[in-house]
Amino acid sequence: MGVSQKWRRLLPTLLSGEQTYTEPQLDEVLDAHLPKYGGNLRKRVKEALAIAAYRSQSTYPVVKLLLCDDAPQFNGLTRQLALCWIHEYRHYKQLTPRFLAHCDLLKGFSQAFWQLYQDLLAYRDEPSEAKADVLRAAFDQLFGQPSGYQQLDERKALTLAKKDALLMVLSHPEILLHNNPAELGARQRVRKRDVSLQARTTEGITAWDTFQTLVGTANKLGVNIYQYFRDRIALTNVLPSLASLIHERAAPLHLGTSWAATT
Repeated sequence: MGVSQKWRRLLPTLLSGEQTYTEPQLDEVLDAHLPKYGGNLRKRVKEALAIAAYRSQSTYPVVKLLLCDDAPQFNGLTRQLALCWIHEYRHYKQLTPRFLAHCDLLKGFSQAFWQLYQDLLAYRDEPSEAKADVLRAAFDQLFGQPSGYQQLDERKALTLAKKDALLMVLSHPEILLHNNPAELGARQRVRKRDVSLQARTTEGITAWDTFQTLVGTANKLGVNIYQYFRDRIALTNVLPSLASLIHERAAPLHLGTSWAATT
């Protein structure tokens, strides 16, 4: 999180590992010991503590891997990070070649990019260490070999630096190569926010998040949300819980296979 060693050594002496701090309580500690330092340090400290608290708690399952675009706010949330190939390609769509030779180079690169994408999709169906080695070598060749088109080569170097995250599927074939389902799942919530110009209170935001999450989950599971709410409010409990349906749908997908093999 960019916190210096000085503060990493000091913070354990200021905070009790056995106590749960509310934000006001934490602010009191930071006010007493970080009064002369800017808001950026305090923000990084609080974010790091929040992530540590999330990873160490046992009330909810701790997510091991997050599949997302390369927005910086996702860094550090999980121990492993996988990046979306579709988002990565959008950077190449922004290139503006002005010479025919550069246009041809970009066209050839695009074809190779999507061919590698298709090969990674095929790997998910029949993974093996030998195939993984071949795909890693193909990735290095595609993004590491200079083309002579400077804009393209600079962009390829940035992609090459993300190799581990973009090839996370080689270690965990259960995951997708893109995060479109998550993007689409959040779209209704974003549209509600835009149309309503946000809620007026924290309670209102919490209500929106809660019920729109329930609606989105029910839609994915093919559950009539009106009937589900009526069943729960009437306490008849005829319909199975959304949690049980999620477990039922997830079981045949074997989503934890690759993690189980490494533990």
